[in-house]
Amino acid sequence: MIQEVSIKNKKASHEYFLLQDFTAGIQLSGTEIKSIRDGKVSIVDSYCNFKGNELFVINMHIAEYAYGTYNNHEPKRDRKLLLTKRELRKLQTKVKERGFTIIPTLLFINEKGLAKLTIALARGKHHYDKRESLKQKDIKKEIERSHD
Repeated sequence: MIQEVSIKNKKASHEYFLLQDFTAGIQLSGTEIKSIRDGKVSIVDSYCNFKGNELFVINMHIAEYAYGTYNNHEPKRDRKLLLTKRELRKLQTKVKERGFTIIPTLLFINEKGLAKLTIALARGKHHYDKRESLKQKDIKKEIERSHD
């Protein structure tokens, strides 16, 4: 039986314009997958960065596994993302352009039981863009309330 695990980065859509999504595997060690299955993960302040030609997710917090012993993992270590060479090349060229970054938006476990991370190519929002997004959200809520 596979549990439904879906951890979202709700701050991402407020802080960034999400332009394109990619689904990447994560290279995990030992007890990390057990903590993910327990839902003890935070991707709010995390981002992705290239080291050489490899993409890593940085600052993703996976809590230590409660029953892990001396071989427990480090909570905030950099974890390698597994993407195709074509996807990596495309992301690398975009990130070299000014203003683009890669941020994780969703962590989930697929039907095979593997942890996957949805990352998005994003461009940062200015303060006035964030205010506009909040206005649109409020308008949408008002419309839904009036239809009920």
